[in-house]
Amino acid sequence: MLCSPEELLQKNQALSNTWQRYQAAPSFESFVELAVSINSFTEFLIDKGITALHHASHQLEQVTLALFNTEVAHPLPQAALDDLNERVFALARMATTHASATAGLAERRHDRQHPAVHDMAVGQSWLIGHDQAAWGDLQAQLGYFGMAAQYTTWDRPLPDSAGVAPLLLLDLSSLPEAEWCSRIQALRQRFAMGQLICLGVRSDFEQLQQVLRGGCDSCLLDGTPVHAIVEHIMELNERHEQEAYRVLIVEDSKTASHMIRRTLEENQIVSEIINDPQQTLNALRQFNPDLILMDMYMPNCTGVEAARIIRQHNEFLSTPIVYLSGETNVALQVDAMRLGGDHFLTKPFNPVFLNAIVKSKIERYRALRRTMYHDSLTGLLNHSSGKNMLDMLLSSVAHEGGFLSVVMMDIDNFKQVNDTYGHPVGDQVIRGLSWLLKQRLRKQDILCRYGGEEFLIGLPHTDAEQAFAIMDRIRQDFAQIRHPHGNSHFHVSASGGIATYPLYQTGDALIKAADEALYQAKRDGRNRIRTDED
Repeated sequence: MLCSPEELLQKNQALSNTWQRYQAAPSFESFVELAVSINSFTEFLIDKGITALHHASHQLEQVTLALFNTEVAHPLPQAALDDLNERVFALARMATTHASATAGLAERRHDRQHPAVHDMAVGQSWLIGHDQAAWGDLQAQLGYFGMAAQYTTWDRPLPDSAGVAPLLLLDLSSLPEAEWCSRIQALRQRFAMGQLICLGVRSDFEQLQQVLRGGCDSCLLDGTPVHAIVEHIMELNERHEQEAYRVLIVEDSKTASHMIRRTLEENQIVSEIINDPQQTLNALRQFNPDLILMDMYMPNCTGVEAARIIRQHNEFLSTPIVYLSGETNVALQVDAMRLGGDHFLTKPFNPVFLNAIVKSKIERYRALRRTMYHDSLTGLLNHSSGKNMLDMLLSSVAHEGGFLSVVMMDIDNFKQVNDTYGHPVGDQVIRGLSWLLKQRLRKQDILCRYGGEEFLIGLPHTDAEQAFAIMDRIRQDFAQIRHPHGNSHFHVSASGGIATYPLYQTGDALIKAADEALYQAKRDGRNRIRTDED
C-alpha cells in the first residue's frame, strides 16, 4: 500500500533526529533509541511495500543490531560511526527522492473533487509477456473488478505514463531463464516503489531464488489458476488501513511501563497501562487488547496468578500473554508459561526484540480470530459474526439517528451452475461476487456470506433509494462478468432485496424483510433488486 509523501518524510525525519541525538550525546540509552527508530522505519517500509528503501533500511537495522552483540563502548569507534552515518544519510536521500516522485500521485489519490471508484493502491497495472492471448482470461477478470491491466511485450519499454509505482505482472515463461534476473533488476531499478509479481515460475528452488534475488516481490507458480492470481492482486490492492495493534501493559513500575509504552509507540502500537493487576479484567473488557505484557512480580499478585485469573474467562482464552521479568530460572519460566503465558522476555529486554515478539504474536492472534469470524471461501464475515455486527451497527445508528439499509443478495440459479460446471467453478462464482462487493462497498459497510450463495449487506447512513442505486449498479456489473470454463465462458446474474431502518427496528426484522424482498425479486424474474416497499 502506498503511503503519502508526508508520512515517508516524517518517518525519515524521526530517524535522522534520533541519529543526531546519539551523535550529540552518545550513550547506550541513546543507541537503544536509535535501534528502535531504525526498526520502526524498517517495519513501516515493509508495511507500505516500499521495496528499495526497505532493503537499505533492513541493512542499516542489521548493522545496528549487530552492535548489541559486541562489547562496544559509547561513543562507537570512528569506523562504525562513519559507516552508520553514511547509511543513515543514504537512506534519507532515497526517502526524499521517492517522496518527491510520489507527491503528484498522492495528490491525485486524495483529490476529493474527483474520487476514483477503484482507488488502486498500487497505481497502474501492466502485464508483460510475449503472448497476450495466453492471459486474456486474467485481463478480463481484472477488468471486471476495476483493475484492468494493460499489455505490453518484453521488447517494448513501459511508457512514462506507467507512473512510479505500477503493479507489474511478469510472464517469465516467455523469456530465456538466463535473462530473468537482469530483466527483473532493470524493472526494479526503474520502479523501486512498484509491485513486481512473477508469473509462470516453476516450483524450483534455483528459479525462485533467481527471481526473488533479482527484486521480485512475489511469485505465482506455473499452473496457478486465474482466480488465484486475481485473489493475490486483490489482497495487494486492499484499500483499508489495518487497525492499529493494541497492547495492555500490566506493570507496577511506572518508569518501566512508560519505557515499554514509548518502545511500542515507535512501531505505532497503541498501549494502555495499568499498575494494579486487580484492574486487569476491567481493562481487558474496556481496551480489548491484542496482547498483554505482564510483569512477573507485582505487589500482592504475581503475573502467573493474574494470567490464571484471565484464563478463567472464555473470551480471553486466546489473548496472548507475554511475561516480562528478571527471572532467569528456566524451570520457573516453564511453569509460568504452562499456567497461562505464551512467551517469556527477560529484563532488561532488547526493545527491538520486544517489538518483534509483540508484532508476531499479534499477527498470529489476529489470523486465528480471522478464521473464527470470517468465511474461509470469501474472507467475508461468516453468518454469526455478520449478524452480531449488524446488531452492533443498528444500535449505533439508532443512537445517532439516520438510516440503515440491509440487503439480502444471492446468485440466481446457482444450483444449475454447480450441476452444469461443477462445485469448484461454483465456488469461483461466489468468490467473484464477494470480490465485486468488496470493491464497491465502503469500509464501514457490513459484508457477510450469510450461507451458500447468499450474502448479507449492511449499509449505514443509507436510505432505501440510495441502497437501491448502489446495489443495482453492482447487480448490472456482476451480470457482465465472463466466468471461464474450459475454452468457453458463461454469465450469471444475481438478485437482491432491501429493507431499511427505522421502518424495521431490529436486526432480525430487517433481515426477514430484506429476505422477503429478495424472494419477490426472484418471483419477478430474477436479475433485479427489490425494496420492501415494492
